[in-house]
Amino acid sequence: MKLVTIDDVKGGSAGAKLPSGEILHLGRAAHTQGLESWLPPTVRSILAAGSVGLDVVRGIISRVSIASPQQLDTLRRNGTLTGRETRLLAPVPDPRLIVAAGLAYRSHLEEMSGTPSPPHPTGFMKSPHSVTGPDRAVTLPRDANAHVDYEGELAVVFGRPCHDVSADEAMGYIAGYCVANDLSARDWVRDVWNAQTPWEARRTWEVNIMGKQFNGFTPLGPVLITADEIPVLGDLRIVTRINGSVLQDAPVSDLIFDLAETIAWFSRWYHFEPGDVLLTGTPAGVGVGRQPQQFMTDGDVVEVEIDGIGTLRNYITRGDH
Repeated sequence: MKLVTIDDVKGGSAGAKLPSGEILHLGRAAHTQGLESWLPPTVRSILAAGSVGLDVVRGIISRVSIASPQQLDTLRRNGTLTGRETRLLAPVPDPRLIVAAGLAYRSHLEEMSGTPSPPHPTGFMKSPHSVTGPDRAVTLPRDANAHVDYEGELAVVFGRPCHDVSADEAMGYIAGYCVANDLSARDWVRDVWNAQTPWEARRTWEVNIMGKQFNGFTPLGPVLITADEIPVLGDLRIVTRINGSVLQDAPVSDLIFDLAETIAWFSRWYHFEPGDVLLTGTPAGVGVGRQPQQFMTDGDVVEVEIDGIGTLRNYITRGDH
């Protein structure tokens, strides 16, 4: 199933995208008695309820799927079923923790001047305040607006507390997946490449990572598809387009470390909770690696599509700077 967060109240309300494309408001569709009356109001709280929460949602969706035309019309009239134009937040708009893997795809290392493969997964944290949803405008930072890059990625959303797990166990902690765009202000990348001493390298890399923390720099969406819907991750393709032109197109199977290895590695240090997010890295085609380099500008439309999940679309603007 495909879970969404509807932008109708502060923090949003849990919903589901049906095969028809319509959005089902789960709270309004739930029965007022029995187990459904207990249904938590947000996607993160549903995930925290474990398999019971997801089973309740499946039951609601199943009941609506066999509703009569007259019953469906009633659901549309009272706002329980809404159209494709329904305004959405990120599927989990309030993760407590976001970890982003870097140097993750073979093709990306090749385009970055042949960067050698790391001995283990590498990564960094992103601010939860950087999260935004689908079809939202992302404002270019006032003092760093000339080198803003895109990075189409597959995002993992955790469904169980996950800490210090083995690779054999890791996939069992995943609730589902969504599309992500790890935006990056690259103004400081050249300083990293030009560093001559270990201290310079450390200092410049720290500033470069801060260039990923601006508001709106972690678009997520449009849906959270549950893990049972995607049995073979390697068959997925990540495609990124700017104004309709394809700039990234690669299979998830190009990952240097498989997803289980990556989760196990990061879980040695991080304690993931339900609703937390792991960005799994980006393949070749990013703007900083192209010749000539290509960054996003005011008016651009950036889309990241992963087959089976959907298309995450955002609009780039300079705002009122």
